[in-house]
Amino acid sequence: MKNSKLAVSAALGSLLAFGTVTASLPALAADSEKCYGVVKAGKNDCQTNTSACAGTSTADHQGDAWVYVPKGLCEKIVGGSLEAKS
Repeated sequence: MKNSKLAVSAALGSLLAFGTVTASLPALAADSEKCYGVVKAGKNDCQTNTSACAGTSTADHQGDAWVYVPKGLCEKIVGGSLEAKS
């Protein structure tokens, strides 16, 4: 009985946390921009030409791997680009 209550509590907590994260994504996108070419291997925010999801880039500074940064910051970072590099 105790384990089932713990499992239900954990599941509800996860759903509440997920709702909070997804609710803030539009605000994140509005104040951020994709910055290509500055990501360490495995730290990208979304898919690349050679991988299907976040966290799967295979090389540091991979030209098609991007990460969200505050608007205006990307072009100040050495190697940063607002467009994917080949």
